[in-house]
Amino acid sequence: MTQTIFLGIESSCDDTAAAIVTGDRQILSSVVSSQSDLHADFGGVVPEIAARAHAERLDLVVEQALVDAGLGLDALSGIAVTAGPGLIGGVMAGVMCAKGIAAGTGLPLVGVNHLAGHALTPRLTDGIDYPYLMLLVSGGHCQFLRVDGPDAFTRLGGTIDDAPGEAFDKVAKLLALPQPGGPHVEAEAAGGDADRIPLPRPLLDRPGCDMSFSGLKTAVLRARDTLIADQGGLRTADRRDLCAAFQAAVADVLAEKSRRALALSPVPVLAVAGGVAANGPIRAALQQVAAAAGARFLAPPLRLCTDNGAMIAWAGIERFRMGHRDDMTLSARPRWPLDQGAAPMLGSGKRGAKA
Repeated sequence: MTQTIFLGIESSCDDTAAAIVTGDRQILSSVVSSQSDLHADFGGVVPEIAARAHAERLDLVVEQALVDAGLGLDALSGIAVTAGPGLIGGVMAGVMCAKGIAAGTGLPLVGVNHLAGHALTPRLTDGIDYPYLMLLVSGGHCQFLRVDGPDAFTRLGGTIDDAPGEAFDKVAKLLALPQPGGPHVEAEAAGGDADRIPLPRPLLDRPGCDMSFSGLKTAVLRARDTLIADQGGLRTADRRDLCAAFQAAVADVLAEKSRRALALSPVPVLAVAGGVAANGPIRAALQQVAAAAGARFLAPPLRLCTDNGAMIAWAGIERFRMGHRDDMTLSARPRWPLDQGAAPMLGSGKRGAKA
């Protein structure tokens, strides 16, 4: 039987990525070209700059992924590409690149939901069976998903405003830390006192698995301004304590909501994916919740927490095995909820629900 080998292309935000993955879960190569240096001076991702950078780098990362894998295009079984959701310019660049390769080679094309790529990562890394509970926690998304198949997702709850990763970035900006904010806030928090500055745990007083992080970010702003007013400035210790308090609040919220999600939908595995899954204290808190519920805890390797082509290639393989194929009418989608039947959490528009 011929081995299934897929090229995965990811360009939904500010990482241009490509990878080669096999049907037996081997990652033959994974190339990620970060744009952090291009956006650093702006305090966040600039969509126009990101789109241009993707267009300039996509062919290079695809070529490098093939070189690293020691394969040519003729060895591939198909091409998977992020078709949404994300910054539309970047998603379009990736889709057009994938279409060009598919048209030139005749290889099957499979459009993948970026969120499904994250949600199916435990299948790639650990080969777990369905169903399982996934906490998808990143810069743009935060939701609990019961995963019953490659295209079968049930949302149990999610954020009603900011995602945790977005809150990390905004707190970093408030405290004059570099972007992306997550790693820098975590580093500062390691030397801080999480109990010195009281911060709220939003929505813990309400039932259910929905979350909110916008008010927590505002609370950090007010605490910072109070310290500056009282002391005439912000000391290094103050910044570290604010980071520690903020990180502890996020971890507490995610842990409690995870406990509720496991109680609502008991499954053998609690998995976490997305950029914020790289945060050590948050991982530790979730691991404790899983252990208390008698569930296995899974978190991907750090290199697979953030956006990457390997997760897209694997999600493409799973859809390919189900018989899914796309053609040249595949379009880029800025909005693409995984649970199509759930009510929108973050509003809707002509192109559909955001999440």
